[in-house]
Amino acid sequence: MKYVDEFREPEKAAALRREIEKISYQLDKHIKIMEVCGGHTHSIFKYGIEEILPANIELIHGPGCPVCVMPKGRLDDAIAISQNPNVILTTFGDTMRVPGSKHSLLQAKATGADIRMVYSPLDSLQIAKNHPDKQIVFFAIGFETTAPSTAFTILQAAEENLQNFSVFSNHVLVIPALKALLDNPDLQLDGFVGPGHVSMVIGTDPYEFIAQQYHKPVVVSGFEPLDILQSIWMLLQQLVENRCQVENQYNRLVQPAGNQNALKAMNQVFTVRETFEWRGLNEIPNSGLKIRPEYAQFDAELKFTLPNQKIADHKACQCGEILKGVLKPWQCKVFGTACTPETPIGTCMVSSEGACAAYYKYGRFSTVMQKSAVEQPKVTIPS
Repeated sequence: MKYVDEFREPEKAAALRREIEKISYQLDKHIKIMEVCGGHTHSIFKYGIEEILPANIELIHGPGCPVCVMPKGRLDDAIAISQNPNVILTTFGDTMRVPGSKHSLLQAKATGADIRMVYSPLDSLQIAKNHPDKQIVFFAIGFETTAPSTAFTILQAAEENLQNFSVFSNHVLVIPALKALLDNPDLQLDGFVGPGHVSMVIGTDPYEFIAQQYHKPVVVSGFEPLDILQSIWMLLQQLVENRCQVENQYNRLVQPAGNQNALKAMNQVFTVRETFEWRGLNEIPNSGLKIRPEYAQFDAELKFTLPNQKIADHKACQCGEILKGVLKPWQCKVFGTACTPETPIGTCMVSSEGACAAYYKYGRFSTVMQKSAVEQPKVTIPS
């Protein structure tokens, strides 16, 4: 298949692996590289990229899964909205199974709440037209990747003057999260594989502060195995040459200034929150998006009374440490036993982009795990 097969050729992968191995000998130290995008995490596990890297090159899986960083309190708020008898709550499929403090949206649906999965926020507008007697609330999540589609949907709702449609905005921003990681003294990183989908919207320019202020190289990458391997090679090349730059491996889709139409829509509809809670990272300043006052009629947070409480994660769940890159999935005490994709305790086991779910599916018998996992007793969570 054109534009896919050429990024999966075994011969080219083998050549890149050899070049990575040569550079790793030159560096002669342990190198930690964080991939920020959940899509990259999924691809790394799916294609076994960790398996073929030299022993001194370690991939750290960061907070790039939008479902995974959703705090329990915000899930509880969405469930509270859905329990209004005149509300139809719509959201993406991954969000349905994320555990709140007591229930998931799927469980709330089973007890009678009208919660519907949609493929696009625009689907919610059609539901609003079909049910003028109901309040339709779209539970919006995601990084800058999905925020433009929510913004365009609100603009469309405003143009059509849909009075029974609103958005519960939980969109988050990648740049403040990266800064929070870089300011964390417990996490020492040598470079970043930059997010591909987010960068299609925001471009590569916003990452310059990482190279200039924190002196860490960044390579924005595509999602195919050759993309990721080439990006790792580019990062190592920078380290060997003692350079710290933002480079764009994914230049077939990503531009330095991003997608101006998408950014314009986001800026028109959203403004930055003073602070937003991230699972595992706590409160991060200026890291979330809320709806501007000009579009207040579409803001579900103003239409409904919400619990608005902070809820701690399950004591046995170590999603927070995994999202920060401090632990690997298999080092969590409940990974693969009490916590599985069928019975997730934490968010990292829900979405396919979550590190735990991806590793459970593709890497449970990995030699990387066998060599580097810290042996910890597994525990069973009482029902």
